[in-house]
Amino acid sequence: MDVEVVDRIANVPAEAWDACVASWDPFAEHRFLALLEEAGAVGTRQGWQPCHLVVREEGAIVGAMPLYLKDHSYGEYIFDWGWAAAAERARIAYYPKLVSQVPFTPATGRRFLVRDGRVEGPVVDALVGGMRAVGEGIGSSSLHVLFCTAAEWAAVQGREGFIARTTHQFHWENEGYASFEEYLGTYRSKDRKKARRERDKVTELGVDVQLVRGTAIDDAQWKAIESYYRDTIARHGGHPYLGRKWFQLARERLADRILAVIASRNGKTVAASLCLQRGDRLYGRYWGSEPAYGALHFELCYHRPIEACISNGWTRFEAGAQGSHKLKRGLRPHPTYSLHWIRHSGLRAAIADAMARETEMVERDMALLDQHAPFRKSSGE
Repeated sequence: MDVEVVDRIANVPAEAWDACVASWDPFAEHRFLALLEEAGAVGTRQGWQPCHLVVREEGAIVGAMPLYLKDHSYGEYIFDWGWAAAAERARIAYYPKLVSQVPFTPATGRRFLVRDGRVEGPVVDALVGGMRAVGEGIGSSSLHVLFCTAAEWAAVQGREGFIARTTHQFHWENEGYASFEEYLGTYRSKDRKKARRERDKVTELGVDVQLVRGTAIDDAQWKAIESYYRDTIARHGGHPYLGRKWFQLARERLADRILAVIASRNGKTVAASLCLQRGDRLYGRYWGSEPAYGALHFELCYHRPIEACISNGWTRFEAGAQGSHKLKRGLRPHPTYSLHWIRHSGLRAAIADAMARETEMVERDMALLDQHAPFRKSSGE
């Protein structure tokens, strides 16, 4: 097998790359990654320099990995700022580092992209070896595989010195509900009443809520979605990774993946959430509203997407990073996984010890959080 490093995903045939991507993942697809590069969201100036791996066997692409050389830790959502600070105190260079993930996207997906879907075998071996070789070539302090699948995490941890890390997010899983009302019937009485009060905001505010796909989103709606993205980022002190060019191109390039939940009043958009959907999974991304319509947040970001999952038979809804308020809207704590290889032996030992203790804490926190989920524990609740 031959391993190739490419500095532009446009240099890889889209069909061959996508043959290695899971059928439910809209983010690792060639077009999503290419759009980030073409729109200037990633690149050397942004500190996300593409150096993707491609594995060929007899000339045919059988594996791939989205991979970036980084000189900072922004836009990852698996936080290693503490590691970088510890390295600095010890006078150990922490940057540059290599990161395999979809930039700015805290969503679980396969990182070792293998055409036959296996998580072990010669293609995965070649990708691990390729990461190590690129890291050696640039003098990288570390290798990071973020938001990988549980199967990849189990297969690769411990190999080549990779340290396993567990964090958590809030996800919703479809247990075969026939309707949203049937789903609400699994809630405790007080939480069910609260959810219905949140849903009543649509009527109280006199708005119409619609789910709209890609190119069916009109210019005014798309302009509002972009403005909400910038406003929300600014209010939370974040960085607007997606520039104007990304929004100019995404509505068409990602048309069949985009699903927007749009609230309008008298024909004017007043709030919206932007989701991506592929296969049997839905992913929440961005939300925003006019000042008087912030109460629609729970409806547009949680209740309506969950209702869409039930109506379409989609099995999973991921609503992004953090946010314990998601718990009362039916999203339960789920583990998220990452793998880390650290060059410096002393730093590696310290991080491995810390991760073992962190995992215990995360498991304990998830168990405690799950006790506060809105679901009935018995028929009498």
